[in-house]
Amino acid sequence: MSKKDFVASIQEGYSHEWDHLILWKAKLDHEVVSEATISIPLKTLNRHGLIAGATGTWKTKSVQLLLEWLSNHWIPSLVMDIKWDLSWLAQPGDGENKHIISRHTSLDLPYDATWFPVELLSLSDQPWVRLRSTVSEFGPLLFSKMLWLNHTQESVMSVIFKYCDDRQLGLVDLDDMKTVLKFITEEGKEWFEDSYGFVAESSVGTIFRKIVALEQQGADIFFWEPSFEVFDLVRTWSDWKWVINILRLTDMQDRPALFSTFMLSLLAEVYDVFPEAGDLDKPKLAIVIDEAHLVFKEASSELLDQIETVVKLIRSKGIWIFFCTQLPDDIPAPVLSQLWLKIQHQLRWVTERDRKAIKLAVENYPISDYYKPEDLIMELWIGEAFVTCLNEKWVPTPLSHTYLRAPQSRMDILTQAEIDIAISSSLLIHKYKDDLDKESAHELLQKEIAEKVKADGKNADDQNNGSVSHLLNNKFVKGVASDFTNQIIRWALRKMWLKVHGSRSFVKF
Repeated sequence: MSKKDFVASIQEGYSHEWDHLILWKAKLDHEVVSEATISIPLKTLNRHGLIAGATGTWKTKSVQLLLEWLSNHWIPSLVMDIKWDLSWLAQPGDGENKHIISRHTSLDLPYDATWFPVELLSLSDQPWVRLRSTVSEFGPLLFSKMLWLNHTQESVMSVIFKYCDDRQLGLVDLDDMKTVLKFITEEGKEWFEDSYGFVAESSVGTIFRKIVALEQQGADIFFWEPSFEVFDLVRTWSDWKWVINILRLTDMQDRPALFSTFMLSLLAEVYDVFPEAGDLDKPKLAIVIDEAHLVFKEASSELLDQIETVVKLIRSKGIWIFFCTQLPDDIPAPVLSQLWLKIQHQLRWVTERDRKAIKLAVENYPISDYYKPEDLIMELWIGEAFVTCLNEKWVPTPLSHTYLRAPQSRMDILTQAEIDIAISSSLLIHKYKDDLDKESAHELLQKEIAEKVKADGKNADDQNNGSVSHLLNNKFVKGVASDFTNQIIRWALRKMWLKVHGSRSFVKF
């Protein structure tokens, strides 16, 4: 096939009538073809996407490009930043960098360095906007999945949530749940079992221990108030660009269970609160999940089923989800089948699993008359990727070996002073800065226990006082007391007589 045929194929496949993202140019035989522009139609983004590739192949730069383009097209975004290398968006790129100049000269594209409005978020106690939730908002199902409970323990958790709802006991933090568990097996056990049935103490003990283990992962910081409102992710910056929300997760790599459950709870809440929208011309919100293998690493089969369901349904709410990982098989097959935009950077064959991952990646691409993807995927240079997406007719575009343009924002770390500027410019930090310590299950049950102890003590005192009074008025007791008193008086008088007159003059009384 000739270069002319290649250009015609790319131009036909990537021709769009509506807004689209121009990210790169196609390459043929390792040469940039300036007439072959690769673009992604905005309308098809709610079919979700995948960025994959080995370490150091520009995966993060691809995410950076997407986030910049979304902000420029008034689409808010949320990105899970595991390595803390997307905060760079807050500062402009280097327009004098010779590598950037060379790249854009090859692409025949101008380079416009600029910065983008960012909101720094955190799940921990970092001095940024804190994302928090309550135990009640998680609900019994998700909370049980986070604790890895079996079906029996999960049913116990459902009953506990029902009990708290009936008694209006707010479950805000983990202390609330621990207090309820202790209460239903001790002070409130009889009443609880009369109303809700028998609960094995072994099940309650297991749940309690798993909550303590969850606290060791730092979840006690996450479960608190005020809860984060997902509509705060959808904001503009002075009618100029839409905010890029960056959630720092550098401390989540060793806590995959907490991370995966948090992600599902966030997606579920977004799905619940956003109205049905159908197929929009552009998404309402884009969510990018970096190091996506952490979401699925320790997720149970039930949790994976729920993630698959949410990914399928959430696009009807106008939400676009993009997974970023190293190997395509990091993503479960049912979820991978929902990801139509694919940006595949270089893969390296080191292990048997790598070979299988390469085969899987290649099998997921349209058949190409111009490339041998099973070979070329290991020869892609840094800043290059295979790209395919859906066009505006919902047909997969031809596979393209593409040469990416450089991000407009910085490609280097921020200084602490620059981070401080980003924090001071936050539109949300004052809203979520102060903790709310409202009365919830822990305080209410402690108060109930204290009142019960006080009432039991008062009843015991009243009972004791009544018993003494009854004894004093008893005739038999009065007679015994009188005889005892007379004996004491006689003994005392005898002692006095003996002391004065001696034993010889003793007179018997």
